[in-house]
Amino acid sequence: MSVLAIISTKNGAPTKSGLEAASYAADCAAAKGISSVALVAGEMIGDGGIGATGINKVLHCSEAYTDSGQWAKLAAAAAEQEGATAVVASHDHFGRAVAPRVAVRLQAGLVAGVTELPSNGTVRKNVFSGKAMADVAVNTSVSVYTVTPNAFGIKSTEAEAPVESFAAEVGGVREKVTGFDSASADGQVPLPEAELVVSAGRGLKGPDNWGIVEDLAHALGATTACSRPVSDIGWRPHHEHVGQTGITIRPNLYIAAGISGAIQHLAGVNQSKTIVVINTDPEAPFFKAADYGIVGDAFEVLPKLTAAANALNN
Repeated sequence: MSVLAIISTKNGAPTKSGLEAASYAADCAAAKGISSVALVAGEMIGDGGIGATGINKVLHCSEAYTDSGQWAKLAAAAAEQEGATAVVASHDHFGRAVAPRVAVRLQAGLVAGVTELPSNGTVRKNVFSGKAMADVAVNTSVSVYTVTPNAFGIKSTEAEAPVESFAAEVGGVREKVTGFDSASADGQVPLPEAELVVSAGRGLKGPDNWGIVEDLAHALGATTACSRPVSDIGWRPHHEHVGQTGITIRPNLYIAAGISGAIQHLAGVNQSKTIVVINTDPEAPFFKAADYGIVGDAFEVLPKLTAAANALNN
């Protein structure tokens, strides 16, 4: 028996969310006293650092698949070969496309967006846009989990896992990727993976003022984000929109300047570990969700934070 992690890669290396899934699978297997296995498809050097998460073995398919149906067939074949009682994927675009297909093929129960290891026959996940937690029981012989980004973390040891070649019949291509444009051409960490995020709303008064947000993000090594109204009126690109109708994030630090804190925005960021709110209105709803609040003008506060961050960096 084993726990299988299916790992997404980018430029020949596992993604951060993929390593989080591997760490989750390794701890899940250790709790059950069984082995942990990771499945990777495409280019990879060595074990790709997957062994450092505690994974016991890596199955490597040299063929790079972009078709989620083919990936699901590959993962289901690996799960059957390894006698997997659980399959783990990241709760990102990759995992949300592949994991349900794997669950159908294995006739397994699926729990999407888990935040903790299984305990006493149940596993915990967020519900109602993060306003509550649910403990979900799976009564099938095989369970499939997707792990919420930044919820579990990445284990890091000195271990290296043995790598075995793996292949399976996956059928023909039904989805074809014809091109790829990076949403973060400036080198920023993608929002779903970012641990530090600096965000702003209509309080910035216009797109020409966004330099103070970008300066602070650069000083902190953070990723920039925005509220929905800002992206809707074209001040910032839509891939920066965080909230219930945008990207849901869970960074270690979320700084929000000039955002009132509507419930739709809070739903996408309220799982952040630390929230800092900057607003001129002391009655802004966002202050109720903040760990730290600054009643002040973003045009004065953000440059001061940037100067302080630069001073620490120097």
